[in-house]
Parts: sequence; C-alpha cells; structure tokens
Amino acid sequence: MGASAARLAALLLLLLAAAAAAAAVGECVYIPYNTSAGVVGGKLNVHVVPHTHDDVGWLKTVDQYYVGSNNSIQGACVQNVLDSLAFFQRWWRQQSDMIKDIVKGLISTGRLELINGGMCMHDEATVHYIDMIDQTTLGHRFIKEEFGQIPRIGWQIDPFGHSAVQAYLLGTEVGFDAFYFFRIDYQDRDTRKGTKELEVVWRGSKTFGSSADIFAGIFPKNYEPPPGQFYFEVDDTSPIVQDDPLLFDYNVEQRVDDFVAAAIAQANITRTNHVMFTMGTDFKYQYAESWFRQMDKLIHYVNKDGRVNALYSTPSIYTDAKHAENVPWPLKTNDFFPYADNPNAYWTGYFTSRPALKRYVRVMSGYYLAARQLEFFKGRSNSDLTTDSLADALALAQHHDAVTGTEKQHVANDYAKRLSIGYTQAEKLVSSSLSCLSQSGSKSHCPSQTTNFEQCPLLNITYCPPSEMDLSQGKSLVVLVYNSLGWKREDVLRIPVISDSIVVHDSEGREVESQLLPIANASLHMREKHVKAYLGMLPAAKPKFWLAFPVSVPPLGFNTYFISSGKKSASVSLMSTLHPSQGSENSNMQIGQGQLKLQYNAAAALSLYSNSKTQVEANFEQKYKYYIGQDGNGSDPQASGAYIFRPNGTVPIKTDGQVPLTVLRGSILDEVHQQINPWIYQINRVYKGKDYVETEFIVGPIPVDDGNGKELSTEVVTNMATNKTFYTDSSGRDFIKRIRDYRSEWKIEVHQPIAGNYYPVNLGIYVEDGSRELSILVDRSVGGASIKDGQIELMLHRRLLHDDGRGVAEALNETTCFDNQCEGLVIQGKYYLKIDPQGEGARWRRTFGQEIYSPLLIAFAEQDGGNWVNSHVTKFSAMDPAYSLPDNVALLTLQAGEHKDLSALASVDLKRVFPDKKIVKIVETSLSANQERSAMEKKRLKWKVEGPPADEKIVRGGPVDPSKLVVDLGPMEIRTFLINFAPQSGKQLM
Repeated sequence: MGASAARLAALLLLLLAAAAAAAAVGECVYIPYNTSAGVVGGKLNVHVVPHTHDDVGWLKTVDQYYVGSNNSIQGACVQNVLDSLAFFQRWWRQQSDMIKDIVKGLISTGRLELINGGMCMHDEATVHYIDMIDQTTLGHRFIKEEFGQIPRIGWQIDPFGHSAVQAYLLGTEVGFDAFYFFRIDYQDRDTRKGTKELEVVWRGSKTFGSSADIFAGIFPKNYEPPPGQFYFEVDDTSPIVQDDPLLFDYNVEQRVDDFVAAAIAQANITRTNHVMFTMGTDFKYQYAESWFRQMDKLIHYVNKDGRVNALYSTPSIYTDAKHAENVPWPLKTNDFFPYADNPNAYWTGYFTSRPALKRYVRVMSGYYLAARQLEFFKGRSNSDLTTDSLADALALAQHHDAVTGTEKQHVANDYAKRLSIGYTQAEKLVSSSLSCLSQSGSKSHCPSQTTNFEQCPLLNITYCPPSEMDLSQGKSLVVLVYNSLGWKREDVLRIPVISDSIVVHDSEGREVESQLLPIANASLHMREKHVKAYLGMLPAAKPKFWLAFPVSVPPLGFNTYFISSGKKSASVSLMSTLHPSQGSENSNMQIGQGQLKLQYNAAAALSLYSNSKTQVEANFEQKYKYYIGQDGNGSDPQASGAYIFRPNGTVPIKTDGQVPLTVLRGSILDEVHQQINPWIYQINRVYKGKDYVETEFIVGPIPVDDGNGKELSTEVVTNMATNKTFYTDSSGRDFIKRIRDYRSEWKIEVHQPIAGNYYPVNLGIYVEDGSRELSILVDRSVGGASIKDGQIELMLHRRLLHDDGRGVAEALNETTCFDNQCEGLVIQGKYYLKIDPQGEGARWRRTFGQEIYSPLLIAFAEQDGGNWVNSHVTKFSAMDPAYSLPDNVALLTLQAGEHKDLSALASVDLKRVFPDKKIVKIVETSLSANQERSAMEKKRLKWKVEGPPADEKIVRGGPVDPSKLVVDLGPMEIRTFLINFAPQSGKQLM
C-alpha cells in the first residue's frame, strides 16, 4: 500500500487497521517487517487496534479542533486524524476522488472499519434516548449512503458511566454485536479483574431479556496503550523500537519483553486467548507514520520471539475471535452508574452541570420532533427550509463533553450558538408549515402563504412580544396550538398579556374560561435582565398578567384560539386574589380547586397532600439546601467541579419567616408564591383539572462571596418507609432500582455517602412503600437521590470556584453579562410531583413524561378585521379524526413497561395514522434504519451466558400484514419502518 494509503489507514480512527506497510526502511539496512499475522490457535493473540479519540468539542470548539487553531489551549488538529462522523463527514467533503476511492477500498476490504457510527460519541447519563437515536441515525445514514456499510460494533470509550438503554437500544436494536468501553467504578473494575469479568454479556432490558443481550468489553485500565510505555506520537517519550545493532541504544529484546509482559498481565484478567491493545488515545495519530513504524516493528519482532502472537486487528475481528471460542460469559444487568475513579471522586456532579444548557438541549430536542412532523406534512424540499441545521446542532450537543456540561465555557457558548442557528432555521420552517396547513385547501397542496406566524422561544422568561400586543383597537390575537403527540391533549396555556380586559374564544366562537394571574416581580426582573443579555435590548412593553386558559388539541394536529379585548366577566376571566399568610398558631391554608389539594401549616411550609379521587393523603415537606463544594485544600486535593460532586458539608436553607406567602386563587388554578431566600423564588401550582403539583423555581445568582462554591438541591421529605430503595430512569426509558450504599454485583466500600448515591435523572425519580408511590418528573437532566428513607432530592444548580482536575482546567462558574456587568447564572425551571396508590404511578410517569418532552407548540398571528374562520382551517389532525394512538404509544417510541394496562400489546393502524396517503410499501428496519430488521436478526451474533437459562416471557410485535397495515408493539418496544407512499403531485414520499 502506498504512503498516502498507509497514512489514511492510520488516520481514519478507530478504525484502523490493517496489514500495515509490508516494508520499512531501517536506519542501517533494509528490514522487511512481517505484519501479516492473523489469529493463531493455541497461542495468546494480541489484537493491536490503533485508534484515536477526538472530542467534537471539549477544551476547544469543534471547528478549532478540526482545523488545529487555538493551540495555546491544546495542540490538536483533527484534519490529521479522524474519529467521529462529525469530523469525518467534514473531512470527507474536502477529499479528491482519488483519496475517496482509496478510503472506500480500505473499507471494503476490512482494513479500515467504521464503528459506532453516530455523529458523535454521545453521553449516556444526561441524554434522552430520542436524541441518542436521532444522532446515531444521522451517522448511520451517512455511512450507508457513502460506503454501503453497516456498523456492527459499539465504541463508547469515554462517556462517564454507561446506561442500560445504551446496551440494548443503541446496541442490539441497531444491530451491534459488541460494545466496548472503559469508565466504570474503580471498585467494580478491581472486583472484575479478580474474577475475570471485564468481558460480559450485558442484558440491559428486563422487558426484552436475552433477546437484547450484547457482548460488552470493559478495558482493563483505560482506552490508552497498555502499561509499558507504548505511546508513539512524534513528541511522546516512550522508547521506540531501536533495531539497528550498530547504534548504542539497540533495545529490541527489551521492547519485546515489555510487550509480552503487558500481554500476559492482561491475559491474566481476561477470559480466552485473545486480548485487545488499544493503541492510541486523545488526539493521537496527527503524524501516523510515527505510530505505524513502531507497531510494525513490535508485531514483527514479537512474532519472531514466539511467546505470543501479535496482529493488526479491528474491534470486529476481535469480537469474532471471542465469539469463536464458544464459551459462556458472565451476565451483567442494570447499568454502570455512578462512576468513580477514586474514593472521593464520584462523577455525579455533571448530571446537573450547566443546567441552562441542559434545558436548552431538551427544549430544542422536543421542538425538533415537532418541526420534523410539520416538515413532513408540508412536504420536504432540500432547496427549501429544512430541519437539517437543527439536527446537526442537536447531534453535536449529545457529545459526552457537551450536554454533560464538562466543557470550557467558550465551548459551551459554541454549542448554544449552533443550537440557536439551527432553531432559527427550523422556526422559519415551522411558521411556514403552519401557515400552509392553516390556509384553506392546504391538505392537498400549499397555497400562497399570507399568514405570518410568530413564536416565543423566550416564553420561559416571560417574554413573548406577539402576546403582549395592544388589543384595544379591535385587533385580536390568533393562538395556534400544535400537538406533536399521537393522542388528544387537554392542557392549560399561559401567556403574558398587558391588559386585564381579555376574552378568549375557541375555533367554534365559544367563550373559553380564562384566568389572569399577576406576574411576579421575580419573573419580571429575570425577564428584563435576560432579554437584555440575549437580545441586547430592553423589552418594549411590560406585561402585567399571565393569561391562563384551557386548550384541547387533536393528535398530530392543531387547534386555534382567539384572544381579544372585552369586558371582564367573572365566569370567563377571573382576576386572582391575594392572600398573604397570617401565620397564626392554628391556621392552616389550603389550595386546590379540584380533587388535588395542598395544605400549608402556620409556618408557611407545605405539610399535606391529598387527592379525593385516589384517596391518597400524605404528610410531606418541600425544602432547599446546598452542599458546600470541596475546595481541594484538604488531605485529598480532590475538589468539586464540572465532573465531580464532592460535598464538604450540608447547609439547610431556612425560609425567612417575615416574608409572607402570596396565594393566587382562580377557577383554573391556584398558585403559592414564596421567596425562599434572596436567590431562590418558588411557585407551587395546582390545576383544577390535573392531579399533580407543578413547582416552578428561579434560582440564582448563587452567592459565592463567602469563598464557597455551592450545589443547590431541593428535597421532598415524607414519612414513607422506603427501605433505602428508590428508582431512577435510564436515559428517559426504563426505571432502574437503586439501593442506597449498595451495588448488586459487587460489595461497595462507602467513602462518599451523598455523592456516591446520586444518579442521573432524565425523566423522573420515585420511591414507594407498599401502599403509595411518590414520583417527581423533571424538565431537563439533573442529578437525583434518596439520601434518607422517604426522601427524594434533586440537584438544580451548581456554582463552583475550583477545577476538579479532570482536564477542563476551569471552574464551573457560569455568569450572565449585560451592561458590562456579569453576575452568576440565574436559571428557571420546573419539576412535577404526584403521589399515587402503589402500582398506579407508572401511567403518569410515562404519559405525562412524554408530554413534558413534547410540549404544545404555540404560534401567534395578528387578526385585524376580517374573519379568520372563513379564510383558514382552525382545526387540523394528520390522523383520522376519530383515531388516536393508544395511551402507551408515542410516535418515535413506545412508552410502557411497568403499568399493568400500559404493558399489554398495543396496536397502531397506519391507515388511520396516515388517512390521506396511500402506503405502497412498508419495510421494518433496525432502530437506525440502515438495514432490514430480518437481515439484522439473522446475522447478529448470539452469546452464551453462564448459569441456567432465564424463564422469560418476551412480548414483541409480529410482522406487519401489508394489506391490513396494523403494527403491534410490545412493552417498551420501538419499531422503525421505512414507508413508501403513493406519489402525490408527482412526488414520491418516504
């Protein structure tokens, strides 16, 4: 192979491999290095796998890493090395046809392997499974289109702990045969070394059992070369293989001994006669020849020595060799959280780090789902507006140093900027699609669009210019509400308005009950500062009220509401009244107009939850505390930082008793406002028609003038006897049982009783006591725990003053700047609480959890005279109007698993989902849609497991009858189909 081809084989990450150069030039005489060895039976086979790990943003931005700029931070130029598709894709676009042909040849012959295949190596703790699927699908589509290849190996070597969803959903369900990684708890690793259980069969799903098994390989130390100094970058200090006997530092025997010793040491903790040497690490192979020259020599001389057999390999070759041994493997269930790399270093802080970025990613993810639907309804055109820019930005944001919050500040800003650019493009598409769909006759074609719909991306900080318009001159505000879920939704909208003379009508012209709530000063203060910070200007109008009114929206469709000026009517719009807390010894204050009621005691603290429908009554408290971040000045210099949570004391936050509660009551909802302390403001909401508590919080700036970093948590305390047990979700899907200070597969030595019991929470967390379940659902990824029985806590915000020594070299001290002044980051968010009878909480966690992820999309238009109803479609559903998806089914995924009703087989009638389209072909594929499912199932490797076979009852949907077009879905099952529709107006849709 020529020099340029050899360089390519080194460059294209992970992937290497190869029968390297057949010859190399020695310093004195020509030596033909023999690197052609394959697997040799009866010997210890050392699979040499050259790889490089190139983050798509961490200390530098993705662009800086690619071109090699800003090298004062880190000397890295990924144009010279390739890893994730995000880098590979941009490199590929710049190559000549000759280079592309060489690369395709290397791939087709197996000398270069594309593995994992996502746009990035995504995180597994702070990501939602839909985002994991989307970013993987993007990458797999590119690989299939360009190279006709289907990746078969998972390679998640750097994420900080590993999720069960990764194993079965982004492993077996995309057709992977094996999954390799590194970061597991140091105690777990030490235990596995002693029992030779670093390589296991991972059964990540209780629902799917052995059908979702995947071979999982955990690296013995890290993802770098083995001990013995085998780093061969140009400027590395490892001794090279000096094989010229005329020079004084000839060392062939010593280097061979080092290699063999490393191989035997690894074999002693590994089963079978195959070990993998991961030859590379972060941003290596910028000069590939320096690596391959030494590896050629090592393979040549090691094999001449004969004690072990060394070969250039790939992860697939290694996997096939392991499988060919036909031996049973230990079984692994659940996941690998939390991760610690030493006694005082639990990587559980990043579950919450950069909470504003985490929320931004989650909001954009839900928006992207809705935008893609609207793009489909309108008809996609690559020459027109698309969602592609947002897709790319979201894919990058799933990287294990992006949504995690473990990057430098300027890199976090870059991720947010990319999301903003992507949103701007998608927002235009959404507005255009809604204009198209809302105009008469738009079901079959899109007329000339005259309606301009506006949206309010800053609604969470009480800023929505279209809803703040003056309606006194006869104008009216059109509110179009889109529902991206496959079932009808009843919800309450809240938008800021400037007047108290408001009337709301539905699309049939009927008045809709509404309620006005004064906007809190804390919200207005946040609005003013952050609009200035984000938009560089002060908002013009100042809204006085939140207008709340109920909406009903069909599945995959929209409904329209009209807001106009009108006389206040108590039956239609009721101004909330204020009830300052009296604080008398015997006074209890109750809120709630419906079945759910909350009671506050004389000390202005929550004390009782009661639901007349479910007959649940529970005493509980809700309060705040902060952990002081360890500064690293003790005997162990480990500080709390972006990655690591290491508390140095707990400080309860006591509410100032002099500040009264503000209570707002109305026909739709009640609110209790509370200034917890100068930097925490809270609102508890109870809706008349809903059976959960909504808690909104505004937190920050966290004060650090005392020299202490702080990590703020909220906690709910009950008298439930939970026996150290709680449950957290895995990437928004399965709930996994957690037991405080306990690991099911190894004995834990507890050094950090708080940080070591924190887990990632993407969807929710719950506890149960045999008669009741307390569930809390979240609006973004956070860290959560149950540190005491009957208690749940969520970490909401972190502001720290010291770096935790894991490479980012920067304290997690986020600020917001305006008027040339900077202050600590303020965040706004929500969480939701519900107490159910035992066994009934799963329905709410699943259905409402999906609604949190996919909120109603609101768009506004102005009507000045005329009659909207005569010129527009006011109600639309892409589905058959009489049809709705089952409660346990959502587009993109099935939401079920623990509830007796939601765990049954569900059916989806595609003819009614797409009533206006004729399906001419349907093919079931892998999760990432890069191969037919039947072909994937036939070729996937099946692995033996130690112990007796499990007694399993696995429910999966069967093949789809092309005439009936009904898809059956088992519990937790996700099925992906490619559907061809009959052409419409000359277009072929898919």
